[in-house]
Amino acid sequence: MLDVRNLSLHYGGSQILYDVDLTAAAGTVTCVMGTNGVGKTSLLKAISGSHPRSGGTLMLDGEDVGRASAHDLAKKGVGVVPQGRMIFPLLTVKENLETGFACLPRAERVIPDEIFDLFPILKDFLHRRGGDLSGGQQQQLAIARALILKPKLLLLDEPTEGIQPNIIQQIGRVIALLRDRGTMAIVLVEQYLDFAYDLADELVFMERGRITARHDKASISKDEAAQVFWIA
Repeated sequence: MLDVRNLSLHYGGSQILYDVDLTAAAGTVTCVMGTNGVGKTSLLKAISGSHPRSGGTLMLDGEDVGRASAHDLAKKGVGVVPQGRMIFPLLTVKENLETGFACLPRAERVIPDEIFDLFPILKDFLHRRGGDLSGGQQQQLAIARALILKPKLLLLDEPTEGIQPNIIQQIGRVIALLRDRGTMAIVLVEQYLDFAYDLADELVFMERGRITARHDKASISKDEAAQVFWIA
């Protein structure tokens, strides 16, 4: 579903990513790990089109997307759950969900019942403002909003950050369900090793803007992954 080759990215005169290669297949979770500041969020921004790449190619479902904008990539099936959630605090839950309609054909601009099956609390709070939700509820809303697009590729940037354990477990169950359907590739940026290891099919480690190691989960234990994480 996703094939990134030799991706580089700059912020002004500073190079942040160096010749990154990354693939993600439908029905799998590719987890990108690394400590703060190694370029994980920048990698997701480059893939989603929210920050222009300096070089490299990005193939989505076999198509070279060139320099497509974030809006165009969303229309092609790239859903993003950004770090910090970035919901609209003054809009209701319903209105936040409806912001995803902009990338859908008019006939498909409905909130599927499945959204409320995955996140029942959102149905109860449909007319509550986004800014009045707890952090965990906002994270559920951010994921639900991305799913409105019916993505082929879902990018999640640290979905466990600042979230209470019971919501983390629910989010993990949703990600596992989406993966097991086999129609969506998921790229998960995460620092919470237990959460990442449980969900991942492939673990990718970054250091200073480069991929330094990658392992199929079957080939590395959680303890070994922890060692690689802290070395990286």
